[in-house]
Amino acid sequence: MSIKVANDRHYFLVAKRMLEGEVVPFLGAGVNLCGRPDGTHWKKGEFMPNAAELAAALAEGVGYPDPEDRDLMRISQYVDAVLGPKALYQYVRDPLNADYRPTALHRFFAAMAGLLRERNTPRQVILTTNYDDALEVAFVERGEPYDLIWYAATGPDSGRFIHARNGAPVAIVRPNEYDELDPDERTVIVKLHGAMVRDDAAHDSYVITEDDYIRYLTRSDIASQLPAVLRQRITERHLLFLGYRMRDWNLRVVLERLGGNDVLGSQSWCVQRAPATEASTEIELTLWGERDVDLIFMLLDAYVERLGEQLARLGAPPRQLVAPGA
Repeated sequence: MSIKVANDRHYFLVAKRMLEGEVVPFLGAGVNLCGRPDGTHWKKGEFMPNAAELAAALAEGVGYPDPEDRDLMRISQYVDAVLGPKALYQYVRDPLNADYRPTALHRFFAAMAGLLRERNTPRQVILTTNYDDALEVAFVERGEPYDLIWYAATGPDSGRFIHARNGAPVAIVRPNEYDELDPDERTVIVKLHGAMVRDDAAHDSYVITEDDYIRYLTRSDIASQLPAVLRQRITERHLLFLGYRMRDWNLRVVLERLGGNDVLGSQSWCVQRAPATEASTEIELTLWGERDVDLIFMLLDAYVERLGEQLARLGAPPRQLVAPGA
């Protein structure tokens, strides 16, 4: 497999399929680097942490014995073992619970929701393994309605998805019968690894430790716990992976839980920053090529800017593609 170039034809095809409601965005930790100047570290309330930075924050909080380690699963497992799950959740929540500005990428998808609504096109189902709520903030800023569901990693509803729209969150106990979600009418944001719930820490949920991932793998397919209407959307649409590296263990786990290569039946694309070494580039090419996903190396803010320009050429109002504060 070779690296694909995001040429005019690529942007035309992706933009056109997005306007037709046929693309499922899949957001990874790399989206939090969108628009951040090179060499700039995360800062609470200014730049959201990516996975390695969140790991570093956890390590610092508990005096982790290996200062060079940045493995989020391993460090989280250590915190859980030393202090227990309650303390772990407190340490995870603290860096996320701040007033971060959504990135241009988050605002792009909030703007896209309004565009699809105006065109009376089926809305987006947006998948993410991120815990933060920057995407939801972008939708609120835009005044766009959405439904939020997240995976419960612990508690009495462990292994199920939780739905929050109005009032108290509700566990989706019978996913094949659940009819409170309609992606034809409202965007659905699906947090596959749990979420930091801004207004109620008691509902926080994180697939984050090594034990969490073991349980995630050994349970029945996570896809079976999603409402049927969402499963159908995910398996029948193109997937657009943004900010993921295939060498990241959590992405391979979640793809397996969603049904493996069966969820990649349509042409899919992955956009990520270029790796720092030739070896890392070769690993990405090999692992994405195994799944027949086109791999594009470029900065995400540049990518969504070009995508927005193509949408405008296809008739999308330019005002609709720029969210407030962008």
